[in-house]
Amino acid sequence: MVMGRNRPVLAGVMLSAAAAGLAAVGQLLGLCLPAPEPMISLWLGLLSIVITGMSIGSGLVRATGRAHGVNGRSNGELARLTGLLSGQPHLVLALYPHGKVRAMYGRAPEGVNSTALARLGLQSVAVQPEVVALALRVASTIGRSEVGFAPVGAQDRWVVASFRRAEGDMVLAVLRDATTEHAREAALDQARIDAENLANGKSRFLANMSHELRTPLNAIMGFSDIMRTRLFGPMPDKYGEYSQLIHEAGSHLLDLINDVLDMSKIEADRFELFREPFDAREAVSAALRLLRLQADAANVQLRGLLPQQPLEIDADRRALKQIVLNLVSNALKFTPKGGAISVTAQGFEGVFELIVSDTGVGISPEDLERLGRPYEQAGDSDRRGLGTGLGLSLVRSFAELHGGEMSIESKLGEGTTVTIRLPVLLPPPSRQTAGGPDNVLAFTPVR
Repeated sequence: MVMGRNRPVLAGVMLSAAAAGLAAVGQLLGLCLPAPEPMISLWLGLLSIVITGMSIGSGLVRATGRAHGVNGRSNGELARLTGLLSGQPHLVLALYPHGKVRAMYGRAPEGVNSTALARLGLQSVAVQPEVVALALRVASTIGRSEVGFAPVGAQDRWVVASFRRAEGDMVLAVLRDATTEHAREAALDQARIDAENLANGKSRFLANMSHELRTPLNAIMGFSDIMRTRLFGPMPDKYGEYSQLIHEAGSHLLDLINDVLDMSKIEADRFELFREPFDAREAVSAALRLLRLQADAANVQLRGLLPQQPLEIDADRRALKQIVLNLVSNALKFTPKGGAISVTAQGFEGVFELIVSDTGVGISPEDLERLGRPYEQAGDSDRRGLGTGLGLSLVRSFAELHGGEMSIESKLGEGTTVTIRLPVLLPPPSRQTAGGPDNVLAFTPVR
């Protein structure tokens, strides 16, 4: 009664105990009341039994009512929860590890037969039941898994089942219709494949076209060079000037074609490096000699800073030369008369570093973010017309093919610095001279 907080019954019990106590004390002190008549004593005993029975009955009735109230509220909460689960748009399943359905709530996706699902298990509604069985085993082992499948009743639909391990050996699953999402993903995949095929086709076309253009262009340059050098005798000065222009235009066009050909091979994953050990100073010096006349004509000082000792690297000689040619050519485009371009080559800790810096007009932050991607150019329309936008893209690609990287630092009006780092430096032969070990920081200017 105390636990049930039945206050009236508790008060009656306390009064009865108090009366019994007073009677006991009276007996001990000899203060006994005179005994009642037998008939009155009988009726008083019956009355006490009736009152005690009523108190006990009242307590039991009240305790039982309280218990029924708690059970009623629990049953109501359970009914509301079951209603919510049954009304939600997906199908929630409680499964045994082998796929047999223990409980099912909600609406089955289109194409899923609820009767077959309840009777035969989850695998019975999938076109590929082994895939669903594998997902169930994975969920039972590691705690979660997800699988998509086409239902037997509608193979043009797509259902996704998400599994979670629950208490004991039970697995919870949520089935939802993902047909629209699956169709969208399939369309995106097809679009990606089409785009890749189109890009590969473009690269093959450019490679073939560039190769076909080089054959007649070589003939034009060869004959113009014969005329320019007057190999078979003198010719009027005007025609000599024209042959010189033909040769220069042909050289420029050949450079553009070679850039397109190299980039198309790189994009098609057909470019192969021919790596060999060589002195990097030789390739850098050869590229600087080719650009010397162009720099002198632009009235730009071109200087190379190379170490006194050999820089042995394991790389593609032609690719390194092309990197120097492209970087210096770009620097010449953006460096005004009276400016300077420096090319520094050095090595440290297995890394070959090439730095090309100029005192040109610099590059804006907006253009700097785009440079290095194919066909992206900086500067005004006049400077953009001097190339295809492949120079820096080729430099970056050549560096990455060697496992290296390219970085650009520039500010408008303060020039540009491009740094190439390639992990291709070979260890120098161990030798000791009177002057001490080799110092790779001791540079020799190259003219």
